[in-house]
Amino acid sequence: MRYSAEHKQETRTRVIAAAGQVFRKEGYGGAGIDALTKAAGVTNGAFYGHFKSKGEAFRTAVLTGLEELRQGIAALKARQPKDWLTTFVGYYLGYKRTCDLGESCALPSLSPDVMRADDETRSAYTAELKRLIEEVAVGLPEGEIPGQSETRREDQAILLLAMLSGGVTLARAASDPALSKRIADVIAQAALTAIEAGN
Repeated sequence: MRYSAEHKQETRTRVIAAAGQVFRKEGYGGAGIDALTKAAGVTNGAFYGHFKSKGEAFRTAVLTGLEELRQGIAALKARQPKDWLTTFVGYYLGYKRTCDLGESCALPSLSPDVMRADDETRSAYTAELKRLIEEVAVGLPEGEIPGQSETRREDQAILLLAMLSGGVTLARAASDPALSKRIADVIAQAALTAIEAGN
């Protein structure tokens, strides 16, 4: 039986979403092909019809996760141009800290496995990370030093993403809910203060 191009695309989208959830929960080493196919509700043949290997599925899941983050930030900036940053920090250290691990942000949950991935995956991740940094930077206030504002805003975007990602990682790892929230609160305040101070 031949499937339509639309059906194939729907299946691919479902496999990527399921792979992203499984890799977030289990890590690259803990996620086997059987777990990926089961989560997506497809056969091994269907999985390999879309991806040559688990590594390719992982790379696609990572890039999709980072793209979703970038698009979410772009949409938030469009809706709330003046106070998007406060809303984003609150959401990231609130919901994205407490949601199911399979729904967590790709940046803290998948980056550790990218460090051990092949060169192709790391290069693709780097390109997508640069796009994410640029998206955040464009939404930050311009500095007062002419000619250095773009670089300065990119540096601030890197600082912000690193603080939020690291903060979520520590907060999620803590078993004590009070400590988890305390970490989130400290990081939120420090991140917003750092961006303010840089301008």
